[in-house]
Amino acid sequence: MNNKEKYADLLVRTGINLKNNQLLVINSPVECADFTRLVTEKAYEAGAKEVFIRWNDEKSDRIRFNMGPDEIFDNVNSWDLDFLNSTVNQDAAYLRISASDPELMKDVDPKRMARQSKAITLGSEYYRSRLMSNQNVWCVASIPTESWAKKVFPNEKNSIDSVNKLWDAIFKAVRVDTPDPVQAWKEHQDILSKRKKFLNDSNFKSLNYKNSLGTNVTVELVENHIWFGGGEESSTGQHFIANMPTEEIFSMPKKDGINGKIVSSLPLNYHGNLIRDFYFVFKDGLIVEFDAKEGRDVLEELLQTDEGAKRLGEVALVPYDSPISNSKTIFYNTLFDENASCHFALGRAYPINIKNGENMNKEEMNKAGVNDSLVHVDFMVGSSDLEITGIKDDGTEIPVFVNGNFVL
Repeated sequence: MNNKEKYADLLVRTGINLKNNQLLVINSPVECADFTRLVTEKAYEAGAKEVFIRWNDEKSDRIRFNMGPDEIFDNVNSWDLDFLNSTVNQDAAYLRISASDPELMKDVDPKRMARQSKAITLGSEYYRSRLMSNQNVWCVASIPTESWAKKVFPNEKNSIDSVNKLWDAIFKAVRVDTPDPVQAWKEHQDILSKRKKFLNDSNFKSLNYKNSLGTNVTVELVENHIWFGGGEESSTGQHFIANMPTEEIFSMPKKDGINGKIVSSLPLNYHGNLIRDFYFVFKDGLIVEFDAKEGRDVLEELLQTDEGAKRLGEVALVPYDSPISNSKTIFYNTLFDENASCHFALGRAYPINIKNGENMNKEEMNKAGVNDSLVHVDFMVGSSDLEITGIKDDGTEIPVFVNGNFVL
């Protein structure tokens, strides 16, 4: 098999870990059609019952945002929700190919985009809750598009060279360039599992972050928090990898337990808009001050989604000395950039990150300090000099990160 075939096969057999006779739903940009068809072939070879492809076209979306009547951005089509609810109830697996143009939407009204996103999120609450609690398996991956590749590698002599260079970077990041990618992922998962065990055994009350960018924050973790990484398991026992690539171990901050300043270390691509050089100041978990050198209006719209958007829902640890970080490439794609850097997420927390979270109702989650929101947006904070100290209930301090990397 060539590398594209190996990658498609890896996504089906390791990322999704597709079961025999299972439905697969693929969300894909139209520019990725050839690769999506290749994944479809691999899925049927693996025993898929049926593969449904949901195509999206961000250029058409841009036309719609600029020219559509205002009232349509508060609505979502019932037939679209019917499809999601129907397939999720049939134990479908979901693969999303993330490959957007980082600057396509920079001149689009951010309020329209925020309203549309809110309408979709509210309408698909049942579907989202199933995936965020791992009742269905899911995976997010990326492949190059011309516009994205030219943004990442602007100095290549033509777009073909940019695309090929991005393919090579992705193959390396997801370990497809190794002789046996499946075995390489097993070995990688073993390393992540050891780090996960260390963090779960330590049962820290809080983590303190400091670096020269200006980050100085203490993040309290919810009681009975659980660290995940190196793969997850659905409620039916189906192992899967939610993000390919992945270098992170992640858990749940207490929504009112964050105090201090967090400064971004990489740009954030949010809905086709770049947000650069931004920071947040937290008091009792709530953002009380923020700014950005670029994309401030987009960031403000994100934070105004609801109160939960102004709080943290995820804390994720990623070593600075990792394949994506070592490539010295800014991908302008959260899937990759978040796996080059320690990061947080604004918004909704994953129920799996607290003991018995999958069975808690909203009132119980709120009482436990679990953040809820219509959004979940990762942003990067890691650096080569990041120091993270774990603080236990009795005040004991234990180094977790030194000079940007795990102590183990």
